Amino acid sequence: MKVLMRRLRPHLRTFAALALMMLALPAMVAQASASQRRHGLSAFGDLAYPADFTHFAYANPDAPKGGTFSLVGWGGVTTFDSLNNYILKGDAAQGLELLFDSLMTRAADEPDAVYGLVAESAEVADDGMSVTFYLRPQARFSDGNPLTAEDVVFSFDALKTKGHPLFGQMLEDVVKAEALDPSTVRYTFKGTLVRDLPLTVAGLPVLSKAYYSTKPFEETSLEPPLGSGPYIVDKIAQGRNITYRRNPDYWAKDLAVNRGRFNFDTIRFEYFRDRTASMEAFKAGAYDFREEFTSKVWAMEYDFPAIRAGKVKKDVLADETPSGTQGFFLNTRRDTLKDPRVRQALDLAFDFEWTNRNLFYGLYTRTMSYFENSPMKAAGEPSEAERALLTNLGVPVSAEALGPAYLPHKTDGSGQDRTVLLEAGKLLDAAGWTIKNGVRVNAQGEPLELEILNFEPAFERLTSPYLENLKLLGIDATMRMVDPAQYQRRLKSFDFDITTERYSMRDTPGVELRSYFGSAAAQMEGSLNLAGISDPAVDALVERVIAAKSRDELTTAARALDRVLRAGHYWVPHWYKASNTIAYWDKFSRPETKPRFDRGVLDTWWYDDAKAAKLTTKVAASPEPSGEAGDEPAQHRPFLLAALVIGLGAMVALVLIVRRRAKRR
Repeated sequence: MKVLMRRLRPHLRTFAALALMMLALPAMVAQASASQRRHGLSAFGDLAYPADFTHFAYANPDAPKGGTFSLVGWGGVTTFDSLNNYILKGDAAQGLELLFDSLMTRAADEPDAVYGLVAESAEVADDGMSVTFYLRPQARFSDGNPLTAEDVVFSFDALKTKGHPLFGQMLEDVVKAEALDPSTVRYTFKGTLVRDLPLTVAGLPVLSKAYYSTKPFEETSLEPPLGSGPYIVDKIAQGRNITYRRNPDYWAKDLAVNRGRFNFDTIRFEYFRDRTASMEAFKAGAYDFREEFTSKVWAMEYDFPAIRAGKVKKDVLADETPSGTQGFFLNTRRDTLKDPRVRQALDLAFDFEWTNRNLFYGLYTRTMSYFENSPMKAAGEPSEAERALLTNLGVPVSAEALGPAYLPHKTDGSGQDRTVLLEAGKLLDAAGWTIKNGVRVNAQGEPLELEILNFEPAFERLTSPYLENLKLLGIDATMRMVDPAQYQRRLKSFDFDITTERYSMRDTPGVELRSYFGSAAAQMEGSLNLAGISDPAVDALVERVIAAKSRDELTTAARALDRVLRAGHYWVPHWYKASNTIAYWDKFSRPETKPRFDRGVLDTWWYDDAKAAKLTTKVAASPEPSGEAGDEPAQHRPFLLAALVIGLGAMVALVLIVRRRAKRR
């Protein structure tokens, strides 16, 4: 049940869309090997694949090429008006990450390792203050022109100065990129937190300098951009679908990192006005693959004729990635939400136990942590290492963060647990919001008014019970429905009280945490810091995560950060499940091994002619429409979608598909 609220600009989130290119990896090679040219990079120096590896273990090098794969756009996006997913303007089409290569690409069975793509190798300086990439001479754009170091430099400059604001923030400590010769490019860094920067720049999309010499990079456009990746734009029907065609002359098709991947001749993303229409189209065979994000639909509506005939298969894929941070995010820029006691009261008013039993068929678990479903989740009292970090941070840390990690209350499941609501009322009283004539008012007699911003009417089934509990507390709580375009505008300018969001966390989190939780991002238009978190302790701990020199050090810092964030009550946490529920028309095959940290659908499955021949062209659709919103955010990314670009590009995408892939409802 993932609601997939297109929260992250569809364009950017789309990175991820390859998803979720999902997961921008941090990273720097360990000092022991920093001065050596290597075929890959990882956060703490470990690489599972040797320099002479022939293919990723989760890809079938003998997979046949051919056929079409069609899917509904990740994240529940209903339209698009741009083919530029690297800028703030416009709603970008999904799948655009398929057009662009990066210097290195992620291994989806390792937490944070990347291997050479455009660059055959990389060398991190002994002091970690620069990284040099050595490009493959055969690298080409899809028009056949060489891809050179000048293109890499241009891409960096364009993204940092004209791209989405997140690029500027993430590349702040990258001083410059310079072409040492046509096949060698060096990035230079500043500051002390440089661990992530080699991987960040390794994951940036490579754009054509010649192409953008006559076209403004910073403007939206429906002209297919020139890339160097495995696919090119075949055709578009604006707002309805976009089709990508595999480039038979793709320069990197035989590289080890691509062998057995990108097997479909065409990939088509379909767009529908709502989930009901989308589901009915799937039943009728209008598209091939669907990930289900709505628990009620999964439980009740996957018994249509094609399922019973064995023509559509259902499956549940294990999800070993951090589950993401979905919830009602509370905008602390609003005076009514500045007091953490008010925010905690709003948390108490949400009855997850009732929601899970009555709306989700018991399929979900309550989210407790910003790093749920991962070793970075804080639990119980702080460890000795966590306490030492928190007490020696150099900035104030709340007393609550130094105690047991905050846990949302477990209710009696009645929907209106009197004991929990009484506790919430006491918190509101203590914050100066008292009851007068049944209404919560402050000392000036002003009522406590809160509005939940949304663009999907079907989401009401999840929000209405929560609004009723808020009203029982005397809060004038409403839900404001707006169209998707207005929703995005208001989100970008932080014009809301409460909204539903989901961030997808990486296995090795890094600089993206500044965008999620950093004080600087709190005032940046289009930022991902929707709650407006501005806390020196959070900033300091984010930097400790980024600067960690070992996995143990990173885990300690992330758990400490989790404690401080949870103590701040910046959200009302929702729910998660450590799996992905999918359905597809039975005309595909896939490798025996699924990549541990990704779905592996778009880039490792292949079209099976024998299976396809057994299918009739259409099967009658079930007459009953679903009419329900999804309950899970699509992770995003997402992020997230198929082969996740690494580094910044993937991160932002997944950050921005992260969020886009959804809201689990």
